[in-house]
Amino acid sequence: MHDHHDHGAHDHADHGAGHEAPARRHSHGHGHGHGHSHGGAGQGHGHVHAPASFGTAFALGIGLNTAFVLIEAGYGWASNSMSLVADAGHNLSDVLGLAVAWTASVLVRRRPSARFTYGLRGSSILAALFNGVFLLVAVGAILWEAAWRLVHPEPVAGVTVMVVAGIGILINGFTAWLFAAGAKGDINIRGAFLHMAADAAVSAGVVLAGLAIWLTGRTWIDPAVSLVIGGLIVWASWGLLRDSVTMSLAAVPPGIDPEAVEGWLRARPGVAALHDLHIWPMSTTETALTAHLVMAGGHPGNAFLVEAAESLRTRFGIHHATLQIEEAGGPACRLDAGCHP
Repeated sequence: MHDHHDHGAHDHADHGAGHEAPARRHSHGHGHGHGHSHGGAGQGHGHVHAPASFGTAFALGIGLNTAFVLIEAGYGWASNSMSLVADAGHNLSDVLGLAVAWTASVLVRRRPSARFTYGLRGSSILAALFNGVFLLVAVGAILWEAAWRLVHPEPVAGVTVMVVAGIGILINGFTAWLFAAGAKGDINIRGAFLHMAADAAVSAGVVLAGLAIWLTGRTWIDPAVSLVIGGLIVWASWGLLRDSVTMSLAAVPPGIDPEAVEGWLRARPGVAALHDLHIWPMSTTETALTAHLVMAGGHPGNAFLVEAAESLRTRFGIHHATLQIEEAGGPACRLDAGCHP
C-alpha cells in the first residue's frame, strides 16, 4: 500500500512559484528516491490553503434565520398553515446546516499535526455531506405532513401566510447574498448558499399559496405547495449531495480531467512512463495528486519538480503534488502493476 502519511509530518515547502523544495528521501515501503513538491500560493511553512473567511456571513445568517424560524413556526401554528410550518422546519435545518458549515470552515484552518498530517481540511467535505443528507431527512418530514394535510385539509389564514413568508424572502435572500461570492469555489459555502437561495424561492412560493388561498378559499393549496416545496428542495440539493458523496469517497473532483492530467505528465521532458497516479480532494477547495514518474535520465533535479507542481496548480487547480521519481531500467516498482485504474 502506498503510504504518504509523512507528507505533513515535516514542515511543508513554500508553495510560491520559483521556491525550490529540496529533494527528500521518504520511506514508502519501496526504496526509490522521492521528489516532493507543491504548487500554490506561498504562505510559509506549515501553512493551510484555507478558503476566504465567511465568519460574519455565518453569524448573521444563523442569527437572522433562528429568529425567523421562531416567528414563522409560531405564526404557522397559529394560522394553521402547513406551508409555513414546513418552511420553518426547513429553515431550522438551515440553521443547523449553517452551524455545521461554519464549524468546518474554522476546522480547515487548523495546522497539520503528527496524527492529522493534512490538518482537518476534510471536515469541509463531511460538513457538505451532512448538509446534503440532513436536508433530505427534513424534506421527508415535510412531505409526510403535507400528504396528511391533503387527505385531511384544515382552514388556513392566507393573509398571515403571505406576510410571514414575505419576511422570509427578505431574510433568506439577504443571507444567500452573503455567501454568493464563495459559492463557485467551495462546495461547503455552496451548500450554505443553495440552502438560503432555495429558501428565498420557497418563501416566494408560500406567498403565492397564501394569495391563492385568500382569493379562492381552497385549503388544499397549502399542503400542495408544501409538496412542491419539498420537490424543489430535493432538486436544488441533489447536486450538493452527489458532489459531497463523491468527494468523501476520494473521487477525482468534477472540474479536473484525470486523462488530461496523465497526458500532461507523460509529455514532460524525460518522462518515459507513469504509474500510480492518484487525484483526490483534500477539502472542498483543495486537490492533491501523487504519481510515480519513470525518468530515462534519472532524477531531473528540483527545478523539474517545482515547474511541474506550479503547472499542475495553474493548469488543473491541483495544489498539492507529490511526484516520485524512478530510474528507467532500475528495479521494478511493486506498485506499477497494481495501481492502474
